[in-house]
Amino acid sequence: MRRRDWLSLTSAAGLAYWGEVLRQRPALAREAHGATSRDAGFGRAKSVLVVIASGGQSQLETFDPRPDAPLEVRGQFGAIETSVPGTFVCEHLPRLAKLANRYAIVRSMSHEDLDHGSALYLMLTGQYHQRLSSNPPPRETDHPFFGSVLEQVRPRSKFLRTSVLVNGPALVPFEPGPGQFAGLLGRRFDSLIIGDMTTGQPAIPGLERLEEMDSRRQEIRRQLLNQLEPSRPQAAQPTIDMQTLYQQAYEMLDRPAARQALDLESEPASLRDRYGRHRPGQACLLARRLIEAEVPLVTVMWNHSNRGQDRFPDEVEQFGWDTHNDIFDVLGGSLLPRFDQSFSALLEDLDQRGLLETTLVICMGEFGRAPLVALESRFKGASPGRKHWAAAYSIVMAGAGVRGGATIGATDRQAAYPISTKYAPWDVTATIFHALGIDPAGHFYDSSNRPYPISAGQPIAALYG
Repeated sequence: MRRRDWLSLTSAAGLAYWGEVLRQRPALAREAHGATSRDAGFGRAKSVLVVIASGGQSQLETFDPRPDAPLEVRGQFGAIETSVPGTFVCEHLPRLAKLANRYAIVRSMSHEDLDHGSALYLMLTGQYHQRLSSNPPPRETDHPFFGSVLEQVRPRSKFLRTSVLVNGPALVPFEPGPGQFAGLLGRRFDSLIIGDMTTGQPAIPGLERLEEMDSRRQEIRRQLLNQLEPSRPQAAQPTIDMQTLYQQAYEMLDRPAARQALDLESEPASLRDRYGRHRPGQACLLARRLIEAEVPLVTVMWNHSNRGQDRFPDEVEQFGWDTHNDIFDVLGGSLLPRFDQSFSALLEDLDQRGLLETTLVICMGEFGRAPLVALESRFKGASPGRKHWAAAYSIVMAGAGVRGGATIGATDRQAAYPISTKYAPWDVTATIFHALGIDPAGHFYDSSNRPYPISAGQPIAALYG
């Protein structure tokens, strides 16, 4: 046998062997964890609504307070008891305290990434970035956002897009961060991104059909555009991406229901006030309307910048959860009252409309804050704050079979390290797909038909208990 033939044969055999190993590995992992497609929570959700508290929401100032710890650990805020006996939250969350029986708190979230860009990527893809603890720009080779994966494995056409991102894109702190785009899947799998809903302008400009533009004239223009554009087999990728955007725009023009779902003016003024007439509040209200329109996945960037207060100290709309300094002024004066208002309104509204039963709601940040209050000279601000902390932080889940009032996991006396089972962003992505009735151990495929696991994690079974 010639050397070339031998190399060819052994390479093919090796690839076949490792392909089989990779194919079986998710199934073996599920078997080890006792997970099956019949587990509680599988397929319970028609939709998933994810709220992203970008910047690193402090566990000590939200859902894992330590009122008995020393002042430099517990901070300036007190804790209040919730509607669930024995469960406490920060004193600045009174509305959410009353609703604690409707959501579960996961207190033992943990991972190893300590910077916003790469941790945002981890949160939105369930995969570590190649540059751990860094602030990389988005790339075409990035692992795709879980909304883009859903767009491929289970596309829905009722609202045009399977995944919608509201109040985005997320800025880190002033440029779009990685992880919220389709990456290696290509632009046609990007989520529909809707920006600021408080400008008074349409959510997506140009969707109103002109009076002089009847359907026949519009179709003639469409045919002319197709003739002018290069055909797909010969076109470069940017041209293909632009053609995809054209197609999506035409589909939106053809669907009045999609335009109606984006119209906040049709909501009662009292309800808009209840959510809050600010960017995160109106974004949460739009998210509820999109869930009503049966969009499978809606992601709300609760704050569009992780730390906009550095550049815009007098504009509360720009504030993010990255509170290295002035943490108690920023949280107590604006972020926590707004968060308590808008997130509690979202949970109440979904529940009253019967949507919470079939909607998995998740609120999470990319990590937490350090269990030590200190002034950081490298950052703006005159009073102390907290550093990044990924060893332990909290997230909230509700709806679609999740046990309301449950507390999953626990941390030590300083809320610094988990003392129970750890969970990570890849387990959250697995839970999302599991709730939608999609096996997280399945695969999606890139343009070369190479398989990638939908999730490297396991569904958080304790949520359903």
